[in-house]
Amino acid sequence: MQNYIQPGQHLTIAAAAAILSGELIFSGAICGVAQGSAEIGDPVVLVRTGVFELPKLGAQAWTVGAKIYWDATNKQCTTVASGNTLIGAAAEAAANPSATGMVLLDGVIR
Repeated sequence: MQNYIQPGQHLTIAAAAAILSGELIFSGAICGVAQGSAEIGDPVVLVRTGVFELPKLGAQAWTVGAKIYWDATNKQCTTVASGNTLIGAAAEAAANPSATGMVLLDGVIR
C-alpha cells in the first residue's frame, strides 16, 4: 500500500501552548497524552491510545467501562457529559474520593 504513512498511535504536532509531559492535549478532534514537555511551536509527541492515569473529579466513583469526559474548565476527567468532551472509558473502578482514575483513550474526541 503506497499511501500508508504511520500507525497513528503516536502523533507529532506543534505545541500550541507550553505543555508538560503527561498532560492531556487537544488539537481539533485529536486528543492524546504528551510524551514529553514542549514550548509553544515545538514538536510534541501525543500518545493517542492506551490507558493513562489522569486527574479526576475526586467526589465521583467510577465503574469499569463508564464513559469518561474531559472538563476543560477544571482540567479533570468526569462522568458528567453535560458541557464536557467524551475522551474514553474508565479502565478501572475508581473510588470516591480519589484524585486520579485510569482512562482508556482512543485518540479521537467526540
